[in-house]
Amino acid sequence: MSKLNASDKFLDLSDYGRSFGRFFALQLKETRFTAIHVTLLFGISGLMAIYCILNQYYFAAAFFIILKSGIDAADGELARLKNMPSYVGRYLDSVFDIVLNFLFLMAIAYVSGNSFWMAILAFISIQLQGTLYNYYYVILRHKSVGGDNTSKIFEYKTPKALPGETQNAVNILFRIYTIVYGVFDKIIHALDSEAYKVKTFPNWFMTLLSLYGLGFQLLMIALMLLFNWIEYITPFFIMYSFLIFVLIGIRKRFLQ
Repeated sequence: MSKLNASDKFLDLSDYGRSFGRFFALQLKETRFTAIHVTLLFGISGLMAIYCILNQYYFAAAFFIILKSGIDAADGELARLKNMPSYVGRYLDSVFDIVLNFLFLMAIAYVSGNSFWMAILAFISIQLQGTLYNYYYVILRHKSVGGDNTSKIFEYKTPKALPGETQNAVNILFRIYTIVYGVFDKIIHALDSEAYKVKTFPNWFMTLLSLYGLGFQLLMIALMLLFNWIEYITPFFIMYSFLIFVLIGIRKRFLQ
C-alpha cells in the first residue's frame, strides 16, 4: 500500500525493509496482533542490537539492526491491512526510533572509546538528517494525488483519538513526540521554510534524499559494525551532516 501515487514513486534507498515488512504484516493480518505489538517487537530487536554492541558481537548487532528496519516497516503495513490507523502507534513508533538511535550511539561510543560529546553530536546529526528526509517526504505525500496524508508537515495540535485508542494516551504520546522531535523540526524548517510551496519533488531528488532515511542510516551503522569500523561511526555521521546544506541548496536553486 503505497503512500504516493505512481508518478511520484521513487527509489527509496532507506526502504529496503519494505518487502519483508509487507510479508510479515500479511502473516499477521488474520491474527490478534496489532501494529502496536509489531512496534514493540522492533523495539526489542533494537535493544538486542544494543546488547550485542556492548558485548562486541558485531555480526549479531548488525543482524538485529537490519531486522529492526524490516519490522519497523511492518507496523504501518499491518495497520493499513487491518484498516486500524492509530495515532498511539504512530507516535510510539517515532519515540522508539529516537530513543533507540540515542542508545545505539551511546553504546557505540562506550565500546569504541569515542567521547560522550561526540556521540551527542552524532545523535543530533542523525536526527537532523532524518528530519530533513521526513520534511521533504511528507510535503511530497501531501502534494501527491491520492497520497497518504496521515503525517503532518507541522505537528502543533494534538489529534483526536481514533477508534480503539484513548484520548489520554494520544495526548501523552503526542506531547512526548513534540518534545523530542520539535527542536529538530524547527531547525530544518528554519533552513528551508519555503519548501512546502514547491509543486513536487522529482524522483531523482527524493532518491538522493533517501540517503538520509532512517533505514539507510541504520544500514550504514550495520555495515560499519560488520567491517569492525565501530570507532568511525560517530565521526562519520557528524561529517555526513554537511550533505544537509547540499540538499537544501539543490532544492532552493533548482526546485522552485
